[in-house]
Amino acid sequence: MSNSVFQSVIVQLKEVSDRIYGVIDAEGCVVSCTDVTMLGQQWLDVAMKLNGVYEGILECNDKCFKPILNGASVLEYAVFCSGTDEAAKSSCQIAYIALNNAKTFYEEKHDRSTFVKNIIMDNILPGDIYIRAKELHFATEAHRAVFLVRQENHAEVAAVDVLASLFPDKSQDFVLSINETDIAVVKQIAPGTTAEELEKLAYTMADALKTELYIKTIIGFGTVAEHLRSLADSYKDAQTAIEVGKVFDTEKRVINYENLGIGRLIYQLPTTLCDIYLDEVFKKNSIDSLDQETLFTINKFFENNLNVSETSRKLFVHRNTLVYRLEKIKKLTGLDLREFDHAIVFKVALMVRKYLSSRETR
Repeated sequence: MSNSVFQSVIVQLKEVSDRIYGVIDAEGCVVSCTDVTMLGQQWLDVAMKLNGVYEGILECNDKCFKPILNGASVLEYAVFCSGTDEAAKSSCQIAYIALNNAKTFYEEKHDRSTFVKNIIMDNILPGDIYIRAKELHFATEAHRAVFLVRQENHAEVAAVDVLASLFPDKSQDFVLSINETDIAVVKQIAPGTTAEELEKLAYTMADALKTELYIKTIIGFGTVAEHLRSLADSYKDAQTAIEVGKVFDTEKRVINYENLGIGRLIYQLPTTLCDIYLDEVFKKNSIDSLDQETLFTINKFFENNLNVSETSRKLFVHRNTLVYRLEKIKKLTGLDLREFDHAIVFKVALMVRKYLSSRETR
């Protein structure tokens, strides 16, 4: 447990009393104190006497001590207060209540975070989820969204704190460090929350990291989990959203798993099957035989929904010039992009080729 939790309470006690307050660990080391000169002192004799005290207050060395026990009734810490009079005993009891509550809150929060992390990482059995959730008073059936925030170029440890500041409800929302670059955000949401609202929230996170830490990020989010056991699936969806987005939507900072479309299917195909598909589609010439200008024209044609007039306007070329280029593509590939079925085949082929290229660069 972090000693800073005790110290924050100790500092507040100092403001309401001129007595010396502090905490020692099970070995008798002073880990927190209003008198900083006492930090690190070893009181082994006190620790030995406290091991036999399960309740009440121990008077020793002109101080009052009250043990803080763990779940197995074993000494974990002890609160102390200067003096042995009745006022000192009352002050020690008050300090014990405050510090023990702080300890309980910290451990429950830490345990909840660890619990959620174990769920999304598939490190807990489904049957144990119910048991642990009951122990932690954790709502099993609630709508939750899982965001995966991946830092690019460089990573900052402080990114976790920046994201945590956006979600003040620590009992329902969790910001979890996964590895050096990845942070998972598990956010409890209201039923009926739309994908647009989740996307807006993701952009808020991305903007905060960019503004405060100058970090470039890509954020993926999965399907909404309506039960604790679904969190792992939602986390995997968020991972897939980022991986697929890196291939097919390189300009996007926020990617919704449910909007991946056909890219998600292609990403799951074996590369051998992709090669076979390209060979079958381009019997005349390989897709690699198309130059960059031709590919640019094709992509513009798709962007404008196969509309010849609109595409020629966007390309600043005469309509007949574009028709000539489309005829040239038809001769090279055997596919007439003005026909919807041919256009679909070609579009998928381009995506397959892009996917294979991304695999080759890994």
